[in-house]
Amino acid sequence: MTTTTLAVLVPLLPFLGAVAGLLLGRTAPGFVRPLAVLPTLAALVLAALVAVRQGGDAAVDAAAELTPTGSVPVELALHIDGFAALAAVLVGLVASCVQIYSTGYLRDDPRYPSYAALVSLFTSAMLLVVYSGDLMVLLVGWEVMGICSYFLVGHYWETPQARAASLKAFLVTKLGDVPFLIGLFALATDAGSFRITRILGTVASGGLDHPTVIALLLLAGVAGKSAQFPLHTWLPDAMAGPTPVSALIHAATMVAAGVYFIARLLPVFEASQAAMVVLAVMAAVTMAGSALAALAQDDIKRVLAYSTIGQLGYMTGALAVGDRGAAVFHLLSHGAFKALLFLAAGVIIHAAGTNSLAAMSRMRNLRDRIPDAYWTMTVALLALAAIPPFSGFFSKEAVLGVAEHVVTGHTEHAPAAAGWIVLVTGLLTAVLTAAYATRLWLLAFRGRGAEAPDHGRQPLTMTVVLWVLAVPSLALGGFAFRVLPDWFDGRDLGPTLTTSVLGTGLALAGGLVTYAAWRHTTALAARVPLGAVAAHPEGDAARVEAEAIATHEPAYGDIAHAPDPADPGRLLLGPLHRHAAAGFHLDAVYTALFVRPVQAGASLVRFLDREVVETYVRGAGALPRWLGTAVRRSQTGNVQTYVSALLAGTVVLAVAVVLVATGA
Repeated sequence: MTTTTLAVLVPLLPFLGAVAGLLLGRTAPGFVRPLAVLPTLAALVLAALVAVRQGGDAAVDAAAELTPTGSVPVELALHIDGFAALAAVLVGLVASCVQIYSTGYLRDDPRYPSYAALVSLFTSAMLLVVYSGDLMVLLVGWEVMGICSYFLVGHYWETPQARAASLKAFLVTKLGDVPFLIGLFALATDAGSFRITRILGTVASGGLDHPTVIALLLLAGVAGKSAQFPLHTWLPDAMAGPTPVSALIHAATMVAAGVYFIARLLPVFEASQAAMVVLAVMAAVTMAGSALAALAQDDIKRVLAYSTIGQLGYMTGALAVGDRGAAVFHLLSHGAFKALLFLAAGVIIHAAGTNSLAAMSRMRNLRDRIPDAYWTMTVALLALAAIPPFSGFFSKEAVLGVAEHVVTGHTEHAPAAAGWIVLVTGLLTAVLTAAYATRLWLLAFRGRGAEAPDHGRQPLTMTVVLWVLAVPSLALGGFAFRVLPDWFDGRDLGPTLTTSVLGTGLALAGGLVTYAAWRHTTALAARVPLGAVAAHPEGDAARVEAEAIATHEPAYGDIAHAPDPADPGRLLLGPLHRHAAAGFHLDAVYTALFVRPVQAGASLVRFLDREVVETYVRGAGALPRWLGTAVRRSQTGNVQTYVSALLAGTVVLAVAVVLVATGA
């Protein structure tokens, strides 16, 4: 079987599994789980075979024109280089783990058949994006992922949070897709083709007429899909969906699509210095802002959501300094440990007995109850904090290292301003990342909140998946930075001494400072009875804690719902905590700038329609109605009335005739 045939089967198998799952979900429920797991596993195996055959050598290209479309043809094309081959393996691995994990996590969910089918369709769409050699075919997978995310985020549609989150995710990503589509058409017009290879050839020959406009239009779609500032606000709210969906969206599909798209078409963006600087600024604001927001969140999944936004900022930062190898290296590394983080969080949520959310301030004694999640999440958090020798250290250092090369003038692929922006913000984010990772670990596994009821051991499928993902989280980076250059552009991805020392030192400092702050707040909270932060009407643990200490009067005593007041994030952020917890009020800004004006416009249109337009309509119908009423009342059926009216009319006519004759 040829490599091309294998590559075609990779996205096709999950698609067929999704169709079969939807058709047989109600009639043959026993087939639902095999149809969810086996096609995805088969796609993983085939993707690995494609990667082995491709081997980092020349790209595999194949194309077939479906139908004539005019001057710019649309072709069913494959373009599989080292980036595509390895990204497909990541997608297959994470999707397989999510499907296996979901058989235990959602084993009692009545809507599991539709959920599993949508996950398979989601996987197929992302694999189509990865392998596609034509931008129009890529756009199909791009949009199918958006539809699947809408349904999967709204899986618990009974809750208003899930309904609102799914709608918000759909609308925000579509907001970015409009300029993205315009940019694709403009790019194809300049290049004369939607084929990626021909577009890159046009860029290399200097045939792109509007590189800045095209790059900025495409960046809008990337910002929406990959949750970059300012279109990132949908991602934290999307945590209202099932936790395995969060792992899939954050680790291997959807948000990774935008980064992968820029990596594919990086020469298009490099053709515009202005676009590269804009990309660097977008990455910097995203990295720093999301890290601060993560440090202030209480729900464990929202912490991880903001963490994903920040790590995607590192990837776009690598692209902004012209190194797609470092960006995709971090994409692969991040996919492994972020999937592990979310699935471990799912075990925590399962242990707490909730559907999708878990407040860290209400956790207690989880280390002994869920040891598998404890150890594997510890590995993943160390990888997230970029502590050597975990995988996140090597991939993050690859990003910082290439930024340093731009700053020191060792490469001319990007402007020096972009290098400075990415390097400084990347180091600052390293401190904050280690801080919120340490805070999450302390609050989740050493918290003082109320102990949740013990819901028993988790299904074996959930714990096995955690250990499977722990292996690449621990060991991927150590050999990948030596092997990956042969699969990518040949550039060195090894850590440099300067950024390694600075990055690791800052990460350790961030973790130690957070631990010291936690010890301080723990000692302070010990002076307040554990139930003294339970039923406060406004739920602000820090304020209630301060009031209780000042007055020596506990505000409440419901120990069953007591959150942990020992939150180091409040101490570290100080007055900034309230704003960071609200995502720096960006949703409120959007509400003031866009939502309220649209609502006011809609109210005005409704008023004009009801009070102006309908007034004329009602008036046009009222006059005939009044005339009809008058005529109806004259028809009494009384003969005497009719004769009297006839005589009166005759008299009136006679008088009129006489007057006319006399006047004549």
